[in-house]
Amino acid sequence: MGSPSQTAPPFVQLAAHPLRWQLMTALARSDLRVRELVALLGQPQNLISYHLRLLRDGGLVTAARSSYDGRDSYYHLDLDSCTHALTATGAALHPALRPDNTTPAPPADVPHSSPTVLFVCTGNSARSPIAEAQLRRRTAGHVEVISAGSHPKPQLHPHAVRALRDNFGVNIAGQRPRHWETLTGRRFDYVITLCDKAREVCPDFADPAGRLHWSIPDPAADGPDDYPTYVRTAAAIDSRVRHLLPVLTATDAKEITQ
Repeated sequence: MGSPSQTAPPFVQLAAHPLRWQLMTALARSDLRVRELVALLGQPQNLISYHLRLLRDGGLVTAARSSYDGRDSYYHLDLDSCTHALTATGAALHPALRPDNTTPAPPADVPHSSPTVLFVCTGNSARSPIAEAQLRRRTAGHVEVISAGSHPKPQLHPHAVRALRDNFGVNIAGQRPRHWETLTGRRFDYVITLCDKAREVCPDFADPAGRLHWSIPDPAADGPDDYPTYVRTAAAIDSRVRHLLPVLTATDAKEITQ
């Protein structure tokens, strides 16, 4: 019989600290800036920044410059990295805790009241329609989803259309960008901004608990003809959408029990 390990896995060491766990919990819901984390957790900025650095060094949190204000950065919890770290942690504890790599199928019975989701960016030509299409694809119409922009472009970016068609089998060629003013008066369970600029001016389409932010860089920033960037953006958004599904499932369950 082998001797027990004297050192906890890296994920346990990082996540076990109360403040780092609070940071991870907050960032699991929405991308946030340091000052927002300071206000949310009631801790000094230098302490928040120190623990964010440790989480970044551990590969659990990433940071990206705000496209609205370059002096700001949005922090994001990499849930895929957390999944891999948790898997390794479980396997280190006991072989029985290794995952079986199966994903539960969605429930056969669609609830009467489905959650509603609005994705928002500036031009509604790439990021938000990609998110709309990915969520619709993954839920097969189980979720009512729409996208809009603050300054919609005349048409969808052809690279966004191509990235979805060639890599995910989704065709949105017939879709047209829409202005969020066309949704005035509507309420959504979740409003998710994918653009730092749009986040600052987005109207109140949802209660505060339903407003989330995904800080996704504009794929056109690397040049309008850089198709690989659109492919990476579509994949990154799909990862976010995949992690959103359990949240929407919980919303469904809450609707049913009320």
